[in-house]
Amino acid sequence: MQQLPLVRALSLAFPLACALPVSAQADEGDSPPVKSLGLIVVTGTQPTSLPTQISTTIEGIKGAEIAEKINATDAEDALRYFPSLLVRKRYIGDYNHAVLSSRASGTGNSARSMVYADGILLSNYLGNGATFTPRWGLVTPEEIERVDVLYGPFSAAYPGNSAGAVVDYVTRMPRQFEAHAQVGYFTQPFSLYGTEATASGQQASASLGSRDGAFSWWFNLNRTDSTGQPLTFPTRLVSSGTTPTAAAPGTAVTGAVLDQDKSGNPWYLLGTATRYHTIQDHAKLKLAYDFDPTVRAAYTLGVWNNQATSQSESFLRDASGQPFYAGTANIGGRNYTIAATDFGQSREQLEHVMHGLSVKSRTRGVFDWEVAVSLYDYRKDLQRTPTVARPAADLGGAGRLTDLGGTGWDTLTLKGVWRPEGVDGEHIVDFGVQQDRYRWRQLVSNTGDWIGGDATSPFTDFGGRTQLRSAYAQDAWTLSSQWKTVLGLRAEQWRAFEGYKVASGGQRVVYADRRETWLSPKAAVGYQAAADWTLKLASGRAVRMPTVGELFQGGLSSSGTYVASDPVTNPDLRPEKSWTTELSSEWDHGTHQWRTTLFHELTKDALYSQSAVVDGKTVTSTQNIDRMRTVGLELACRGQDVGWRGIDLNASATWTRSRILDNAGYVSTPGDTIGKQQPRVPMWRGSLLVTWRATPQLSVSYGARAASNQYGTLNNSDPNGFTYQGFSKFFTTDLRLRYRFDRQWSAAFGIDNLNNYQYWNFHPYPQRTYSADLKFDL
Repeated sequence: MQQLPLVRALSLAFPLACALPVSAQADEGDSPPVKSLGLIVVTGTQPTSLPTQISTTIEGIKGAEIAEKINATDAEDALRYFPSLLVRKRYIGDYNHAVLSSRASGTGNSARSMVYADGILLSNYLGNGATFTPRWGLVTPEEIERVDVLYGPFSAAYPGNSAGAVVDYVTRMPRQFEAHAQVGYFTQPFSLYGTEATASGQQASASLGSRDGAFSWWFNLNRTDSTGQPLTFPTRLVSSGTTPTAAAPGTAVTGAVLDQDKSGNPWYLLGTATRYHTIQDHAKLKLAYDFDPTVRAAYTLGVWNNQATSQSESFLRDASGQPFYAGTANIGGRNYTIAATDFGQSREQLEHVMHGLSVKSRTRGVFDWEVAVSLYDYRKDLQRTPTVARPAADLGGAGRLTDLGGTGWDTLTLKGVWRPEGVDGEHIVDFGVQQDRYRWRQLVSNTGDWIGGDATSPFTDFGGRTQLRSAYAQDAWTLSSQWKTVLGLRAEQWRAFEGYKVASGGQRVVYADRRETWLSPKAAVGYQAAADWTLKLASGRAVRMPTVGELFQGGLSSSGTYVASDPVTNPDLRPEKSWTTELSSEWDHGTHQWRTTLFHELTKDALYSQSAVVDGKTVTSTQNIDRMRTVGLELACRGQDVGWRGIDLNASATWTRSRILDNAGYVSTPGDTIGKQQPRVPMWRGSLLVTWRATPQLSVSYGARAASNQYGTLNNSDPNGFTYQGFSKFFTTDLRLRYRFDRQWSAAFGIDNLNNYQYWNFHPYPQRTYSADLKFDL
């Protein structure tokens, strides 16, 4: 595809001086809020926790809209059509790579966005990158009341991880007895590199809830049984082959697929790997008690269990037609060494537990307060992999166990709201103190039976902790009927401690503790230019601290050997410092809203994996990039009864220019990253969602998403995006039909990637996927 018609059409269709606010209903017992200065007002049966008094961009969607308009099989699907956002979801039930990207951050920067559910942190700041996905599995689509997104680090209430976006999931809490049940099925015919496969699965969920006086409760169960498409492919560059000899002729094989890698070099694809079958069970209990009309206590218990297997298949066949998995393969007259682990397998057993407890007042008087604690615990997290080749590995044999049990994080928040002149006074002051702690424990052990055996000896061991203690205050000050400003300051003390690694030979390295203090100012101003036109300007600093994984993980060879002169682990990483500014023009004309936003971000010491010369030796590790700059323009619109009665429209288009300005490190040669595009941040992206309520019972939704070319490397040396390990442009469309038989029963049929566009984000994205579900609501 040479053009991106959706993005270009949207960029031409949007007026450049308009806005998009967010609105809904008021919480039970609260009086409806008054829209002031045209600033954002978010209300609903469950209120958002985002700071709506700040003059900046917040977008939202209600749970009822998700059920009607989006083929949502996982919680992250609720974000599918938000402006400038992308979740790297590779298949239904993707539990370990579905990271979130935003305006100025790609899918390799998971630590630059925040995800909460009912105030409980779901983002995984044990590391940064594709494998540190938010714990989406602790929220199911059917329990979502609403989702809101704050763009940028403009609230002092959030740490530097808010540089990209803050996502707030608010889940259901009943007012009376209610019951819900849903079953669904999905299937994806998949064809790639000669592989023909079907990836399919099913889901089932049930919920009960009620309220009796001061006490309310909600209980939800969900199971997802899903098989995904192959995600990885063992490869060999054609140029890496060697000439066979009489002593080493190699085994003549056929079946290798010739293609080009991301840099355009010829290579062979030898087979498929990392095809997951995952069975996920989710259970959540929520309890709430109102001590009086102004004070509520709430407790949440979530349990997520996952059993996953990953399979591989070889394309290679020997003279007798048997699959070839390891040894010296003769392909096209040249020899290639196939390792025992090239066609890997894995089995995972995960059980994660989430607790959240809060007590807060809701007087809306002079003073309100909240105390909240949360805990996320890897109660069990065990991965088994073989070190012997197939087919022997299918029966057992030697392997390794990776145990993350005991890993997790906990949070503590004390916060208040002071309104010295009351709700409608000039000042609303938010303040609080917070503590976030993260612990990483990773023990890799050898085993004689990778399928079911116990650990026999240690292989490697990593661990460490970080802690962030913060205090903040911000004052939303109404200067006049036309002007409002917000000034805030966040003070943070960060610690990294108890960092260590142990090599296979028993060598133990302990890292010195670190402690640093940072200040992050915030400011925003809103101006009511006319009754339906508002201007907003916001600016803020974000200091994103290095994670445990970036500081301490790694630094050992593939055999687990520690090399003292190879400083791959970097406990001295500097935190990222970003200044982000946005200017928005918003226009609200009842059921039609438009927004135009200019944004700018300058980041110093950005954290990326790259090469550098250390003590005369070239090493590749997570390092600081001196300076990166991102500028962009975001357009968004929303409307009801657009053109014809019964048609809703949501659309957005974003242009971004993100470049590396200064960098002491490099990829291949010094200076090769200067002036290059930030990895995984496309220049153009857009989305469209149109819903037609054809009858009171039937609704039809059509969605489209697009993005332009992007790169996966810092020096942009991977122009071939349409291949394994590439990062391609894309244009996909979705369809959903929903029919309500009566108040209780409804059914839906959906097709994702209707146009069957084949695109990549290192791994292949899903191809055309069909889904159907049946739902009962009482």
